[in-house]
Amino acid sequence: MARPIVSQLKDAAQVEHLRAHNKVALDCVAPLPVELSVIVPTFNERDNVPLLVERLKKVLAGIAWEVIFVDDNSSDGTAQVVLDEAAHNPRVRRILRIGRRGLSGATVEGMLGSTATYVAVMDGDLQHDETLLPRMLKALRASDADLVVGSRYVKGGSAESFGRGRLAISQVSGAIARRLLKVDLADPMSGFFMMRQDRLQALAPRLSAQGFKILLDIAATARGSLRVLELPYTFGTRLRGESKLSSIVALDFLGLLVAKLSGDLIPVRFFLFSLVGGLGVGVHLAALYAGLKTFSMPFSSAQGFATLVAMTSNFMLNNRLTYRDQRLKGAAFVRGLMGFYLICGVGFLANVGVASWLYGLKQTWWVAGVTGAVMGTIWNYAMSSAIVWKAK
Repeated sequence: MARPIVSQLKDAAQVEHLRAHNKVALDCVAPLPVELSVIVPTFNERDNVPLLVERLKKVLAGIAWEVIFVDDNSSDGTAQVVLDEAAHNPRVRRILRIGRRGLSGATVEGMLGSTATYVAVMDGDLQHDETLLPRMLKALRASDADLVVGSRYVKGGSAESFGRGRLAISQVSGAIARRLLKVDLADPMSGFFMMRQDRLQALAPRLSAQGFKILLDIAATARGSLRVLELPYTFGTRLRGESKLSSIVALDFLGLLVAKLSGDLIPVRFFLFSLVGGLGVGVHLAALYAGLKTFSMPFSSAQGFATLVAMTSNFMLNNRLTYRDQRLKGAAFVRGLMGFYLICGVGFLANVGVASWLYGLKQTWWVAGVTGAVMGTIWNYAMSSAIVWKAK
């Protein structure tokens, strides 16, 4: 019967009194207010959840902490495992996201769902060294730092568990980020960090919900305004689950670079949408050639065939890449495809109309053509986001 009583306590001194008299188990009490929230985005990490909770219990003893697992509706039952943990440990919380995915979006949502003074971010795959968390917290308490980063590339840190290829990618992408975005971090690609909640709140409106490199986004968005400290740690070896790394990570990284270099005028999603559109031009030309040469179609028929193939290809790529966090399936996929055809048809008319109008004003042909193409792309992107892949 102790847990309902404890849940009503508003004074941490009362909690400590009960502890001292052994009336409440230490592990069942999370004094209010919580000083540190550990944010753990998860996707198919069910076996790692109990292990991580136990590790956090050990290293954060004596600290008012909680762990918030933000799960993107895992197919392996991760969300239920977190719920089971929370049933007997009030330090464990769960945010379940339905119909949306993405590491950065999940991380930001988890951080903003915390009321703690400090928020830490770490992966759920047990590769981040949780024993560094008390040192991170101590550094934030004792110094004027706003952000403490667990770094693999400062003296004393290590990424030996990486293979050669992954190590090279990590180091090269870090070097590109430092040079282009002027981010003064030895390990800007780290996913292990802790920061002050008030500094996060100030930056949150300008952070991207897409991508995998939330630390880089935070550092680039802050534009040197954060006081940063890097602490070394050794990146561990994954014991359970599967790595989420893929070629999509590289595209998201490139999109984030473009977004930050443009002062966030070009969102990551618009960059990916435009990239797919550029690939669609190649698909259109290939289909047009096939229609003319392979199927001996008249040009008008071949052009119509190529247009349909390109639009279908663009829809499927956007569904898989640009809007993967809102991916359409089943009947929604078919409805979305029909809507995409209609939107792109109107976009084509807008493209031709704007280009023709400018050319009639004696504009250079390529200026008129590019302007028309940009207007068509903006229309397609805006309407697709609002209608086909509208946020749920």
